[in-house]
Amino acid sequence: MSNLRVTAPTFGDSMESAFRRFLTPAAFDVDTPEMQMRMDVAEKENAYEIKADLPGFKKEDINIRIDGNIVQIDAEMKLDKETRGNGDKVLRSERYRGSISRSFSLAQDVDEAKSQARYADGVLTLELPKKASGSAKKLQIQ
Repeated sequence: MSNLRVTAPTFGDSMESAFRRFLTPAAFDVDTPEMQMRMDVAEKENAYEIKADLPGFKKEDINIRIDGNIVQIDAEMKLDKETRGNGDKVLRSERYRGSISRSFSLAQDVDEAKSQARYADGVLTLELPKKASGSAKKLQIQ
């Protein structure tokens, strides 16, 4: 016989949610949310297609490295100097500044020479052809 019992919550979900919110650290205005690079990876017969969301980045500030089947995407958002005149001041700034990086491996090596990258409307699209694998050779036993 087990000593474990299933009981129904007495206060319901709303009390539990309120308690969790109470224990959660408060977000201060100086905290900037960490940016995440969201991606879609699709495999075709002879290539991989990657779409990565990088809104607000300039294409000059995005770097892509390919080493065999490892792909790394780095991007950096630089701080633009804002000059205000006549006593104007910035009341709130929530735009992201900093760098972001993501690396991943694919099932097959990529042909770097034939790879292509396009960046439009905040979406980086990579067309990464698969490297032709060597044809298998059957050895004759002598």
